[in-house]
Amino acid sequence: MKSYEKIIEVLLFICALVAIIGVLLISFFILKEGIPVISKYGFTKFVFGTTWAPMRHEYGIYPMIVGSLLVTTGALAIGVPIGLGCAIFLAEIANTKLAKVIRPGVELLAGIPSVIYGLYGLVVIVPFIRKTFHNQGFSILAGSIILAIMILPTIVNISEAAIRSVPKEYKEGSLALGSSHWQAISNVIVPSARSGILAAVVLGMGRAIGETMAVIMITGNTTTIPNSILSPIRTLTGNIGIEMGYASGEHQKALFATGVVLFIFIMILNFIANMIPKRVGE
Repeated sequence: MKSYEKIIEVLLFICALVAIIGVLLISFFILKEGIPVISKYGFTKFVFGTTWAPMRHEYGIYPMIVGSLLVTTGALAIGVPIGLGCAIFLAEIANTKLAKVIRPGVELLAGIPSVIYGLYGLVVIVPFIRKTFHNQGFSILAGSIILAIMILPTIVNISEAAIRSVPKEYKEGSLALGSSHWQAISNVIVPSARSGILAAVVLGMGRAIGETMAVIMITGNTTTIPNSILSPIRTLTGNIGIEMGYASGEHQKALFATGVVLFIFIMILNFIANMIPKRVGE
């Protein structure tokens, strides 16, 4: 029996080791291909340069960084209130039968391919914005709306779990002191679950900033700094996805360097998520 358990432990250790090695190999490959271009042109010029013209050997990704941050911020501004409201409704207000209908629907959103979201945005969101604001329709706003829908499952599921993990005594004590149901939710339950809710927001941010296909289809993909939410943009992931198919030589390595910057963004977000206390109420 002990030898059997030892074999299981070794197999599990190997699985964990393979995962770690995979991450290290991916990191090494991206850094190996991308760092030379950053070193050649300088980190400041590469990151804060405003011109992306591979034919002229100009590689400035600042417009793409701005585009990624703006569309991600827009997605959070739309998705977080809706997702948190849905999580509170499922955890505290909805009856069992209604929750069993809504929860699978939210989870289904996570299984829809991103290209389908892009098609929906292309057929519905972009024409709506074009008709309403009398512009081209491809914009930060269109990308933010689609990304907000895409991050809902992450925000709803994690926030609901955090809210449900709050001890029932907190709510009962609040109600016993004369609070209404909504006052107990807003003043006791949600603040107590804030660490889990913050983790949901950070993970949703990582999901949004790493999305490629849907963003390519509806944001316009112009390498210029936007001046409003109705301006077209290109994201870091969009830049790689659009040009990697035909890039070669230094141009290709510049795209890997773009991946290095994106990799740094994702690592920072993961670090922040890990730093958020997991215990309820901390």
